[in-house]
This record gives sequence, C-alpha cells and structure tokens, in this order.
Amino acid sequence: MRLRQIALVARDLEAAATELTEVLGLSVGFRDPAVAKYGLVNVVMPVGDTFLEVVSPAQAGTTAGRLLDKRAGDGGYMVILQVQDIHAARARPAALGVRVVAEYSRPDGVYMTHLHPRDVGGAILSIDAMEPPERWEWGGPDWHKHVRTEDCLAISGVTVQGEDAAGTAAMAARWAEVLGVPAQPVAGGFEQRLSQGGTIRFEVATDGRGEGVSCIELTVRDPQRILARAKARGSVDAQGALVLCGTRVSLVTAR
Repeated sequence: MRLRQIALVARDLEAAATELTEVLGLSVGFRDPAVAKYGLVNVVMPVGDTFLEVVSPAQAGTTAGRLLDKRAGDGGYMVILQVQDIHAARARPAALGVRVVAEYSRPDGVYMTHLHPRDVGGAILSIDAMEPPERWEWGGPDWHKHVRTEDCLAISGVTVQGEDAAGTAAMAARWAEVLGVPAQPVAGGFEQRLSQGGTIRFEVATDGRGEGVSCIELTVRDPQRILARAKARGSVDAQGALVLCGTRVSLVTAR
C-alpha cells in the first residue's frame, strides 16, 4: 500500500493550477474527461511518480461544490492509495459496512474504489490498483513526459484533521480498521506509515474549517527556493506557512 495521489478542490481551477505549477515547479500533465460524469473538471500534475490533482465543480449539486461551501473555500478533497491486492483491500471496508460511492474493475487492469467519507471520516478515501503496478491511469497516458523534478520529488504525506480530540482519535482508529494499517500515537495526533511509501497523519483542527485534508507533505530539493516563489505570490500566511489551494504544504528536504 502506498500514497499515490492527493486531490484538492478549488472554485477556480485555472487559478489554482497556475499557483501550484508556478510555486512548486510542476507541470499539468492531464485533464481527465472521465471526471465529467461527477460534474467536475480537473488537472493532474505528476510529482515524481506520485500525483497532485485539483478538481472543480462544473455544474451545481456536486459533492465537490458542497465541500467548498461546507469548508468555506478551497482545500483537500480525496486521498488515493494504491494497493497490490485489491480484493483483500476491498474486503476490509466491506466487512465493516463501509459504503462505496463509486467502484469498478476494468478488464484492462484498472481497479477503483471510492469509500463514503461519512463512513471513514475526513475525506473521500480511494483504494485503487493498477496492472502493472507502475501504471497510473489517473495521470494520463503520457504522464512520464510531464514529470518535473527540479524542485519537487514526491508527495510523501497527508494530514487529515478532525473536529476535536475524540473525533480525531476515532477517525484514526477507523482508517486503521479500513486499511489494515495501525495508527500509532505521535505528538499532536496519530500516524499511519504505509508499507510502500507515504504517511497519513491525523490531528485536531485548529483552523475552524472542520474535518478534512489540511496539509500535504512534499519531498523537495530546496524548500527555500519554493518558499521564495510562494512569498512573491502571496502564498505564505501570517504564521509563515505555505498555503496552496487552501491547503498547508509542508516541505521536507530530500536526503
């Protein structure tokens, strides 16, 4: 199991895409026409061999639009994990009674499972598999051509926040049950370390926006270079945190 893609939601797709590409040094590699069935438009940017997506509602009445209203602006939307054994990964939430909001198994080796956020907590959690494993359908047919590693190397973590301490602990325990990965207590909350790469963290909300994806962690070459571009664009808040598409971005220097 690994963290493969994070989706953010924005009211203005092009403005969000411009901010992300200019600050992080990424390139838009794909616009997926398949998201139109959910009433959305999107962009997908490879970050090494992980992916950052931004979705935006293209019509009224979408889940993404309701989330924008609920959380009063742009922010986190979905956490997408890649697994090797899709049947076992699907069996765990099914045994727990977790509802599935979208699922398919394509004959060409693409498997997708979107779990209901109310049954998991914090975000839409997607458990996906690809054959062969190095493939990633959501990145587009030629995503390798759009990889830019001068600045960002990978999405290495994501933080999901709960309403309060009890809610955050319950959410961490639920994700642990659903994924079969222990959520260990750490300073400020809980943490799941995925066996094939990526960390999922759980913390109490301090921004007044309620449950949701609050931060993504990027492994980068030079944090100061990225922060300089962010400051020039006004993408650093009063506390000195980098905020892109309504989401805090933590920069970790590559070892």
